[in-house]
Parts: sequence; structure tokens; C-alpha cells
Amino acid sequence: MNSQPDTLRIIEERVLWLSTAIIHHANRVRPNTSGLKVGGHQASCASMVSIMTSLWFEHLRAGDRVSVKPHASPVLHAINYLLGELDERYLTTLREYGGLQSYPSRTKDPDPVDYSTGSVGIGATAPIWGSIARRYVDAKFRSTGTGRQYSLVGDAELDEGAVWEAILDPTVRDLGEIVWIVDLNRQSLDRVVPQIAAGRLESMFGAAGWQVLTVKFGALLEDLFTHAGGDALRERISSMPNPEYQRLLRCDADELRIRLPGDGAGTDEIAGLIAELDDVTLTRAIRNLGGHDQEALRKAFAQIDDARPTVVIAYTIKGHGLPTEGHPQNHSSLLTVEQFDTLATEMAMDAAHPWSRFAADSEAGRLCAETAQRLTRAPVEFRTPPEVPDDLGRTPSGTSTTQAALGRALLALTRDAPAAAERIVTVSPDVSSTTNLAGWLNKVEVWSSTERRNWFDDDSETIMHWREKPTGQHMELGIAETNLVGLMGELGATWSRWGEPLFPIGVMYDPFVERALEPWSYGIYAGGQSILVGTPSGVTLAAEGGAHQSITTPSIGLEQPGCVGYEPAFVLDTEWTLLAAMRRLGREDGGSAYLRLSTRPVDQSLARVPDDPAARERRRRQVIAGAYALRRAESPAVTLVGMGALVTETLHAADRLADQGIPSDVICVTSAGLLFEALQARRGLDDAPSWILDQVFPADRAIPMVTVLDGHPHTLSFLSGIHGVRGAALGVSRFGQVGSLADVYRHHGIDTDAIVRAALDLVR
Repeated sequence: MNSQPDTLRIIEERVLWLSTAIIHHANRVRPNTSGLKVGGHQASCASMVSIMTSLWFEHLRAGDRVSVKPHASPVLHAINYLLGELDERYLTTLREYGGLQSYPSRTKDPDPVDYSTGSVGIGATAPIWGSIARRYVDAKFRSTGTGRQYSLVGDAELDEGAVWEAILDPTVRDLGEIVWIVDLNRQSLDRVVPQIAAGRLESMFGAAGWQVLTVKFGALLEDLFTHAGGDALRERISSMPNPEYQRLLRCDADELRIRLPGDGAGTDEIAGLIAELDDVTLTRAIRNLGGHDQEALRKAFAQIDDARPTVVIAYTIKGHGLPTEGHPQNHSSLLTVEQFDTLATEMAMDAAHPWSRFAADSEAGRLCAETAQRLTRAPVEFRTPPEVPDDLGRTPSGTSTTQAALGRALLALTRDAPAAAERIVTVSPDVSSTTNLAGWLNKVEVWSSTERRNWFDDDSETIMHWREKPTGQHMELGIAETNLVGLMGELGATWSRWGEPLFPIGVMYDPFVERALEPWSYGIYAGGQSILVGTPSGVTLAAEGGAHQSITTPSIGLEQPGCVGYEPAFVLDTEWTLLAAMRRLGREDGGSAYLRLSTRPVDQSLARVPDDPAARERRRRQVIAGAYALRRAESPAVTLVGMGALVTETLHAADRLADQGIPSDVICVTSAGLLFEALQARRGLDDAPSWILDQVFPADRAIPMVTVLDGHPHTLSFLSGIHGVRGAALGVSRFGQVGSLADVYRHHGIDTDAIVRAALDLVR
């Protein structure tokens, strides 16, 4: 499609006006009782207007999806408004409660948004993981159609290490539908960035196997370069430092004639060339970069090679077309009322009534209608997730770990619930074998965009078989946790994008969960539903030393919105919580889960699983609700509450206290977060169910309480507040030490002796 240049220019100008007006109204017109700056990014929007106008009104197809850089959200809303996808009443609600979000949001904005963005770097890489998720659905279930996955990226976002982790992942080089467009305006929040070098970026993308297209100059400058002195002018502009170029944008024509020639080689030739230009042409020329030239953009987009990822590096000007154009501190600056009124006059718009669309019978109006029709997507046909069983019916015996329970449960599902197992896709960062996924991986095979030969398939000593094909159900990325959770988020969003629910389960060492927490949280915010498994965990990983002993992760379930956290103590608890977490995936009212598992062997008979079916079902419900009673004394003097790996010590402490004539109740907590929600609900601060508190912590057993876990003690410290009893919270609040389990537990005061002492302090 090749739009008339004048029509496209008219639309581009209107998009600039609307995006500027949306921010202006939020800050200068709408009443502000707090006095705090509302904010917005008029300059950042302006640098993207040409690119987004070109993309939407000439190149996008219905199957394409676009991740818009965070600060350009008003541009997206302006385009959606012109296409009839956004009601006018929302244009006055930017950053207002219930209105347009600060940054594009799939779940909160009223108009179409393909990817939620906002946290730098996360939105940029999301289409990569979306592409893999789409291919996975295509290979396993049904066709989702075709389409490119675009990322509109600010150049400062390329400072994020997670961006390069994604670019360099070997899987990505085969994703030809990926197109990044880098808005190279050479400015960050505080300044003009002095050392941004497009050549270095080009070589880095090229080395990763990407096609690199650079859109540097527009038609006016390219024409001037063909004149006498043109070569010198090109070299002068190309070689000058970024801050010097930005300073030229603040100059009038007279100043330009002095500054632009410089004092190096070719000075006289440049001066002679620009002497032939009138003032308007000269000031236009210095602003004529490729990212603002529709023909230059059109030519670049036409060269995209769909056989490999592509990056288009587009030179732009921050604040292009606005009075703040090129100012080194224009990132968050706002037009004054006077500047906005002047802009309205220049654009023939009404500052008091800024929201006009194009007349339906105008060329621009017809192009908007044609574009809206072209981009219309077929309604999504939602498939109900397959049924996940409540209970696999086993009662584990012997000694085992919760980590091993994960792999066994996944394998059991392939036999007992194949429809549910078919929807499982596991992801790990090169730790499949050490997190007990080898058996599952051998069973379901490894996903790859193309089938690859396993050169060790005839090696009898090879236990884990790495069979790669598009129908595999395990994905392994490099050692980059942010990549893993980014992929999990997109796999967990397929139910809403294409109507195909998946059960994504990501496994990583628990000490590295915090590294991945921000992008995983953002994936949950964007509607991605997944299960993150952290294992091995805690100071129980004694031999690895303090660097690999997680302390704060147990409270993730308390603090992460949209997520239920579980830390089971026994194999059966692990199975039940895993199945419960899976039942929340792939549905509108669903959510994510975090399972913190351990490599500590535990005697499974300690779980005392009831034989009676009704009693077993009662235990299961309590496990997935957050806690259950392992032991009840007739007249207890103290309640001992343990979680995860420390339940063994908790039970041993109960035995020793009993020997001293101090009976105790022993409670096993599986989810601190669910218990906290129950307590908040009881206080009228939440709408969660609270029945679990009555069953596990009844009022007639309101006695002193000791809580203990392999993590920070604050995670369970609130439990003594259920009935306002005296309490002691034991846990880990210091960096760990290497050593035996007994030594490390003693060091942190979470061993049996410490639990007994704490109980004695409370009751004597």
C-alpha cells in the first residue's frame, strides 16, 4: 500500500497534535487538586509520530502485533482514536483513575494494546517471546495466522542488559517475524547522550544474526548531498558529536550558517552549499532525518527480510515539530499554554476543542477508514482449559524431596490426565537436569522451531535425551532468568491472544528468582498466567554457601499481586498445590503461582496423610488454602508453626517439648500469602475466604506461638496476630554460611534447639 504523501503527512500532523493535546489536557486543563505533576512525554511522543504513522497507515496487517515504547502511549491512543477504536471521552483521561494508563496496558487501557510496556526493556523483548508462543500454539494446537512482531524501542532502552540477553539467545535468530524499530533520538531522561554510536549498534545486531537497516537521512538532505559540497556536508553531520547536532536544532538560520560549516575539512564547501538555501529550507534540512521522512521509512520497511530478525535504526529528533524540539532537558517538559495555543494556530486546530477527527469524505478520513478495516482482527475463539485433577490418588512413602515431587507429578499427569499434560510447557535456564526435569523432558521432548538431530541418541550412557522438534513441550534458554520469565509471560497469555490456554511452568534456582521477579511481575500485570518454581531454595542449600542461599523469596506469595505462593513440606503437598496452581491458568479469572521447593530429603510418613477419603479431601483443601494441623495436643501450651524444609525440625521440637511435659500443636503452613489474605478478609480488608483460620487456628487454641521457616522470619510473624498471642518468629535474616545442614541451621537459629528454646521462653 502506498498512500498519497500529502494525505499521510496530514494524518501524521494530526497524530502529533492529538498526542500533544492528550498530555496537555491532563496537565494544563484538567483540574488537579493534589498539585502534583501529572506528567506525560510530549517530546518522546513527537519523535515516534512519523514512524508510527507510517507503520499503522501503510504497513501493518491484522495479524501483526506491536509493542509500543512506554512514553509513546499517547501516540498509540491518538492513532486508535482516528481509527475509531477509542471513544473521545477517554482523550481527557490520561493518567486519570479509570482512564488512559501512563504506559500501554493490555489489561487496563480501553483501546487495543498488543503488549503492555512501561518497565524499560521488558516491552521491547516481549514480542520475541510472543513470537515463540505463537509458533508453539501453531505447532501443537491450531494455526494463529501469520504476522510480524514489531517492537518500537527507545534508544536508551538498549542500555538494558536484558535486551541483549534476548537478542543474543540462539533461538531468536530463527524468528524472521521479529522487527525492531529503534527510535534513535540520542536523548535520555537527563541529557543528550554523548556516546550513542549507531555503527556500534549495527555491528552488535549484525553479529547476532539480525538484518540491520539504517534510516539516517530524509529526502531533502539526501538531495543536498548530491550537490557541490554535499559530500562534505554529509561527513560533517555524520561525524559531529550528538550534543553538537542537538544544539543546531536550537539555532535559527543565521546561527546555522555560522555553526554548521564547522572549522574542519570541507568548511568552505559546506558554507557555499548552504548559502544557496533560503532560511526555511536550511532549518528544514537540519531536521530532515530519516525517522521523520515517510519515503525513507517506506523504503526501509520494504527491505525487511522475513527470514531473520530485523532491526530498523531510525534517526529521529526528540520533540520533532514541537517548540521543545531538540532541547537537552525536554524529556518530561510540557508545552506552556502559550506554546500550545501557538501550535494550534500553526496546525489550524482549535485549542479549546482539540479532538476533531477527519471528515469521512476527506482523503485522510478515507485512509483512516481503510486502515481500520485492514487492521480488523477476527474475534478470538476461546477454548476452555482441560480439566486438571484435584488429586493424583497416590500416598507417597519413604524419603523424598519436594523438588523431585515436581518432576514425578508432571510425568504422572501424562498418564492420568493426558489432556491437561498436553497443555503443559516447561521452561528452564539450563538447569533441567539439576531441577529433576530429566524424566519429563525425555517423555515430552524439547521444543525447537525446526527439528534437529540428537547426536547422542545412540549413546547408552546418556540418560537425558535432547530430542528437539516443534512439537516438544520443554523449552530451555541460556542462563538468563529475565528471558525465561519473559517467555513464561507470553506463553501464559496465549489464552487471551489466540484462545488457546497453556500451562507454563518455569523452573530456576530459587536464589535467582529475585533477578527475574520484575519481568515476571510485569508479565502477570500484562495478563500472563504461569507457575514459577524456585528450587533448590534457602539456607538448606548449605553446601553452596551464602551466595546461593535465598532469604527473602518466601514472602513473594505475600507481596506479589496476581500470584499465590506455596512452600510445601511434603511430596503430596507439592502435588496438590501444583495441581491447584494449574487449575488457575488459562482463564479470565485465573492467576499465577510461585512454588518454593527444596532438595532436602524428608520422611514422608511425617505427613500422616489420612486414610479416610473424606479426611484426605479435607487435608487437601486445607493444603491449597494455606495450612493444616500436623498434630493436635489435648491441652496444648504452645503452637509450633513450620513451613517447607523446617517442618522436620518443628516436629522434632514438639517431641522434645512433650518429653518435658509441654504439649504442643504443630501446624504446617503451605501458603503464607493465602493465610494473610484470610486474616485481612476477617478484618474487612479483603474479600478472600477466611474459613482456613477457623479450622487451623481456632480461637479456643489461642496460645503462644513459635513460627519457623528457611527464609526471612517476617513471612510468618503475622500469624501470632490472628488471636493476639505472644509469639516468636524464627528464620533467616543474615547472609548464609557454607557448611553442613546442622551447622547452618544452628548458625541461623532455626534448628530444633532454637525452636525448643523459643517455646520455653514463651511458656515459662
